[in-house]
Amino acid sequence: MTIYESVLDAIGETPLLRLRRLGTGLRPAIYAKLEFQNIGGSVKDRAALSMIRAAERDGLLAPGGTVVEGTSGNTGIGLSLVAAHLGYRAVVFAPASTAAEKIRLLRAYGAEVHLVGDFVPRSHADHLANRAAAFAANTPGAWLAQQYDNPANPAAHYESTGPEIWRDTAGGVTHLVASVGTGGTISGTARFLKAASRGTVQVVAADPDHSTYGGGDGAAKYVEGAGHALHPDTTEDIWPQAFDTALVDRYFRVSDRDSILTARRAAREEGLLIGGTSGTALAAALRLAEELDESHTVVVIIPDSGRNYLSTYFDDGWLTSTGFAEPSDASETVRSLLPAPAAGDQIPGVHLLAADSSVRHASDELHRRGVPADEVVFLALDRGATFGTVHPREAVAAVTQRSLQAALERDPRSAGEPAALHGIPFTPVGAGTPIADLPTPTGGSAGLSLDGELLAVLVDGRIVAAVAAVPAFPSATPGQAENALQVETAGQVDDTSANGASWAGEPSSVRA
Repeated sequence: MTIYESVLDAIGETPLLRLRRLGTGLRPAIYAKLEFQNIGGSVKDRAALSMIRAAERDGLLAPGGTVVEGTSGNTGIGLSLVAAHLGYRAVVFAPASTAAEKIRLLRAYGAEVHLVGDFVPRSHADHLANRAAAFAANTPGAWLAQQYDNPANPAAHYESTGPEIWRDTAGGVTHLVASVGTGGTISGTARFLKAASRGTVQVVAADPDHSTYGGGDGAAKYVEGAGHALHPDTTEDIWPQAFDTALVDRYFRVSDRDSILTARRAAREEGLLIGGTSGTALAAALRLAEELDESHTVVVIIPDSGRNYLSTYFDDGWLTSTGFAEPSDASETVRSLLPAPAAGDQIPGVHLLAADSSVRHASDELHRRGVPADEVVFLALDRGATFGTVHPREAVAAVTQRSLQAALERDPRSAGEPAALHGIPFTPVGAGTPIADLPTPTGGSAGLSLDGELLAVLVDGRIVAAVAAVPAFPSATPGQAENALQVETAGQVDDTSANGASWAGEPSSVRA
């Protein structure tokens, strides 16, 4: 039995697990590096310990000091547990959208948590990094971890993660797959493996579809911790210094939907409860494996556990509300309200206006477009689109020409005010939401969300605007039966879902 003298000794030396069921039909060996078996539950424990030790050596963090960081959760958890053991105060700034489980873990370790806006320009004072930096600058004895630019972040993986993979595969690893957040994990691990293999190990970065790392537009996403979002008002796209892009051979872009459903698939097929970022990496690894043969060995880094996301990715109600899942019978759901594909051009498209539009500008623009007085329009972050889809987190409000005119009639001075101040009640709902559960505030509306994007507008239970082609939700096939949440016995259906829903669209494979 291994005996540790402290929790710090229990960081690292995580196992590799052969993915036999997920790898069925694939020729290479696929191993998952289970980083959630670090003592704090994620790969970030390694970087947290490395950064704190480096700060101590450099005289930046003295006894009784304060550890400060802006993080979506896991780095904060790692820093908080190390700080707790070493007697430091921990202060963490986290996005308001961070999973509730992570926030509770931070507080459980004694961290002081400040929730900030989810998606603001990098230069804005309320940006996560700027709030953390300002706090550290004004707090005596505080040290800002700066995980995105701290060289001790990738160094942790050069010194531990890489050597462990090389040793445990007896030098047989041919491909490394990892997601990219700060870039520290993939950079440090890749640097060691490329050196050890004399450049033969290939490195694949698994990236959320909208992330700018892999060529996306930087729009908001649902998968926490991975990728690089870019607010449209950001003047300079600054990438982390911890991320050495020269070490990446290929990028695989993975949608939120594939990330989430791959994570759920891992739980049901391998008994492996993993998070959304892990689902991103695993989806990329499975796609990569289709190209390879028996001579290859793929190692995919699994950053954290699904225990941090039981209220989101593994909750059927959350999947329904965000449009990532729909019941097999859609007859009484919002989906049934959508027009047939052939009739898609019979209703107007979804109008978008820039989020910072003034009342006068928005009113004039809607008048110029000939938008009817009661037609709902989304005020969204400006990515240059006039019609189409928008991420719910980028839709700041909904307005109508009538609501804007009412504001002007009440007070002509409101012309220069933000149009968002004079919006109408607006609630995103998933396509699988029962019609009976639609919000019905007076004069309000709902935005139909499918796979995390707003695709249509509903008013009083009617679709009044939609994109030209709303994608059909995939139905189950015989080959997917073992993964369905619905179990059929003797002509009856035994719903085994914890939330009382059975889904037709959860595939046995998302490798396509």
